[in-house]
Amino acid sequence: MASVPARDAYVALGSNLGDSQRTLSLAIDALGSLPSTAITARSRLYRTAPWGMHEQPDFINAVVRLHTALSPHQLLDALLMIEAAAGRVRDGERWGPRTLDLDLLHMDGVVLDDPALTLPHPRIRERAFVLAPLADVAPQLELPGQGRVAELLQRVDSAGCIALD
Repeated sequence: MASVPARDAYVALGSNLGDSQRTLSLAIDALGSLPSTAITARSRLYRTAPWGMHEQPDFINAVVRLHTALSPHQLLDALLMIEAAAGRVRDGERWGPRTLDLDLLHMDGVVLDDPALTLPHPRIRERAFVLAPLADVAPQLELPGQGRVAELLQRVDSAGCIALD
């Protein structure tokens, strides 16, 4: 593993198939078990309406802040492995139902745009289901090219994001 400085990373979690709350809990445990990684904050769980494709069950969403020495691509690979372990099948369908969706939203000090990964995630500012839980853990976080999380949340319709805990 390449030696990189430890930094904060923000990961969005979502699920709308099976026991979503249990799936997210297990995924959070798996994130905390990654090498050179610790969970430093966790949002509340939110019930949210589906985005993109509306004819599917509501999602349960959350965000965790990790402190990790993994590189962005190492962390992305780990997220994909955790999704697969939870039964996620990537069949090319966008915005459809899923057992688990993990998105790397941002890593402090990293701006990246390559075929595998764009950081910060390019659609954070459009998505209340990401911004509401992200605001729980980092309301003052400044996302390069997008703005401050708390201000971005004020600009979207978050009425459909219902905190569960």
